[in-house]
Amino acid sequence: MKKTAAVMMIDGFEESETVQIIDLLRRGGVDAYSCRFQDDEYVTGMQGLVVRSDRRFSEDVKEADVIVVPGGRTCAAKFIADEEFMDTIRWFDAQGKLIAGMCSGTVVLEEAGVLAGKKATGYTGYEAKLKSAEFVHEVAVYDQNVVTSQGPATPYPFAFMIFKALGIDSTEIRNRLLYEEAGGR
Repeated sequence: MKKTAAVMMIDGFEESETVQIIDLLRRGGVDAYSCRFQDDEYVTGMQGLVVRSDRRFSEDVKEADVIVVPGGRTCAAKFIADEEFMDTIRWFDAQGKLIAGMCSGTVVLEEAGVLAGKKATGYTGYEAKLKSAEFVHEVAVYDQNVVTSQGPATPYPFAFMIFKALGIDSTEIRNRLLYEEAGGR
């Protein structure tokens, strides 16, 4: 059965993280879709890029195999302020379902309480923000039901770690992208 990924988008999202993650997951055979938190289907990123989202955030997100929280300078506070969203993250954790966060998305996971006792990584200086996790200085980390990654330069290793967590062999997509030949880490 095809795996599904719900990738969150809120005004101020980090465009390169969000769009690249969706693209990579789709290229690897995951049914990845973006979720917005507003009625307007167009969401404005932190650099001003406007992207059309696939659907509005709702209870249906719980049907996804993984929920993905990319970064963006103002995103974390907006996600944290949305109690329904934070409850959804906690629900994913309680069910043992996969949760993935990169850059400021890792702060959202910390605030939701899903990093406690798990290895995690995050953006430069986030070691102090991810206090409940065992912070490791790696590009992307998978521990139990959580995948974390550092930031804007890491969508590829982040997506490949999500594939690993979903039990998907990423060898073919890595080869097509010449990832190893380009010095991917």
